[in-house]
Amino acid sequence: MDLDVFVTAHRAEWDRLEHLLRRGRRLTGAEADELVTLYQRTATHLSLIRSTAPDPALTGRLTRLVARARATVTGTRRATWRDASRFLTAGFPAAVYRTRHWWIPAAVLSITTAALIGWWVGTHPEVQSAIAGPEALREMTRPGGEYETYYSSNPAASFAAQVWTNNAQAAAICLTLGAFLGIPVLWILLLNMVNLGVGIGLMSAAGRLDVFLGLVLPHGLLELTAVFVAAGTGLRLGWTVIDPGPLTRRAALAEQGRAALGMAIGLALVLFLSGLIEGFVTPSGLPTWARIAIGITAELGFLAYVYVLGRRAAREGEYGDLDESDRNARLPVAA
Repeated sequence: MDLDVFVTAHRAEWDRLEHLLRRGRRLTGAEADELVTLYQRTATHLSLIRSTAPDPALTGRLTRLVARARATVTGTRRATWRDASRFLTAGFPAAVYRTRHWWIPAAVLSITTAALIGWWVGTHPEVQSAIAGPEALREMTRPGGEYETYYSSNPAASFAAQVWTNNAQAAAICLTLGAFLGIPVLWILLLNMVNLGVGIGLMSAAGRLDVFLGLVLPHGLLELTAVFVAAGTGLRLGWTVIDPGPLTRRAALAEQGRAALGMAIGLALVLFLSGLIEGFVTPSGLPTWARIAIGITAELGFLAYVYVLGRRAAREGEYGDLDESDRNARLPVAA
């Protein structure tokens, strides 16, 4: 293609499009139709130039022109409180509900692993001695020891903020690194379950398992559920790399990635509530049964939120993704 001839032939159209896009200009109906036509033609011209005779200056001008025209033709959209409300009442719970086939097995396997590690540590003194010496073990498990004072070692507000930050980072790692075939997610789950299992085993061997569970359950139920949801989402993202389904791998990863981003925002709110419980309820002077009851109530509330609002939204076609109008159009894919 002769670029000079091409530019001479179509420059008038580009100039006319630029004229129609001037700010403050109110278009008539005929001019609006003309703008749409010129936008489509200019987009085609840009594609031809990029593929046959790329010229940096001309490509830059037409790219800016097409972007301005597209914004004018399609309009701009700003996020509103209605979007936030829809996300919290439909998008996020539907996304959690749809990933239940991933995070529920992850939760069952993780808890089983923690229980087995706890049994192994608690019933094998040689394993306990490999973890720490006798004095250190007594310091960790005695009344007022490290396991108990951990939750009251800092002011409640700062401790809650620290817990929230740490847990949110763990959830974010599960969500973002899931694309690496889910392997980092499995490693994070294993580390968390080893830590939990060691605590169960050591406190059980010291005859104080009830105290340990009284400290862990109030916040741990909701906290671990959020981590399992993040892990399940990360594992599903990793599986998408292997099996993208009817979509192209790029389109499938984009769809799952957008859902994972929304999941990260929703789980940050869930972990914020868990952090408040861990910072203010766990170290409080409330009876053990009252603290555990608060944790169970929070957990049941979240599950009801997912299985009532989420299931209803999922049945209505909600995926936790962007609105169709905000997504790029999908290209047909051969089966």
